[in-house]
Amino acid sequence: MLINKIIIPKGVKVGNAHDEYTGVTVIKCDRGCTGGADIRGGAPGTRETDLLRPDKAMQKINAVVLSGGSAYGLAASCGVMEYMRSRGNGYKIGGKVVPIVCGAVLYDLNDSQYHYPDADMGVKACVCADTESPAFGNVGAGRGATVGKIRGIKHACKSGLGAATAKVCGITVTAIVAVNAFGDVIDSDGNVIAGAKNKVGGFIGTSACIKEGKILKLLTGAGGNTTIGCVITDATLDKAQANKLASFTHNAYAKRISPVHTDYDGDSIFVMATGKKKALDFVTVQLAAEEAMCQAIINAVDSCARYEIVGDAADEEEDIDI
Repeated sequence: MLINKIIIPKGVKVGNAHDEYTGVTVIKCDRGCTGGADIRGGAPGTRETDLLRPDKAMQKINAVVLSGGSAYGLAASCGVMEYMRSRGNGYKIGGKVVPIVCGAVLYDLNDSQYHYPDADMGVKACVCADTESPAFGNVGAGRGATVGKIRGIKHACKSGLGAATAKVCGITVTAIVAVNAFGDVIDSDGNVIAGAKNKVGGFIGTSACIKEGKILKLLTGAGGNTTIGCVITDATLDKAQANKLASFTHNAYAKRISPVHTDYDGDSIFVMATGKKKALDFVTVQLAAEEAMCQAIINAVDSCARYEIVGDAADEEEDIDI
């Protein structure tokens, strides 16, 4: 089902913009596509998710924005809106055009100074989407991403923006995710491959430590998290199915992040469906999305293993004896 290259379904474009500390990823569909979302965890930061509910009137969205910067990063979506409006892309009403831009943010304020995506960075990400091939790794919303933060940034691992594509019965499903989890990233055997480390660089196993009652001893700066992603498909879905697909794809978060959906995370998944092809069975699309997201999470940490965490916040942390 998984394939060895990343395919962005026709009609959708992906672009990134970033500085040394943080960034934004825009996934845009100028003509609009069916959208859905499922927001979990205790600390989400989102935009325009209510209109994605099946009972709301709006049927199409124009973009999903994944951004660093915590709540400040929501400003990047305003830049995306202005860019799309200037090109006449969006919902037409009363002689005006209103681009429907949804989004979510992760916390990556890892420096003593404030660095966060603004409207200008959102515009730059759109320009990138229209002029360059998609890029993944230590880019865009993944620029300041880290995983395994029960001991704080100092003992975490660098992460980034991952992607993967699955094809089944002629349907293409691509997952894009910025992995910035409180927990560790684990493989299919349950082994930690990126996460909280001890003084000599070995993985401590966040879930195991919590179960052993060590959370009060270890917990430091745990609020800086959240994994945000988007599933793009050329399948024909209605809004109810798009929301179900987002919900089902959270299974991938649960399989590859431990622990996940905690009170320290605001884990979010969006869906964008272009409707170019009719799926023979919705379950096949769900399983393809789960598999693609599982691999995208792995790719997010694998692609950034050689990078260092940027920011001076780690210098101020207490070095816990473990």
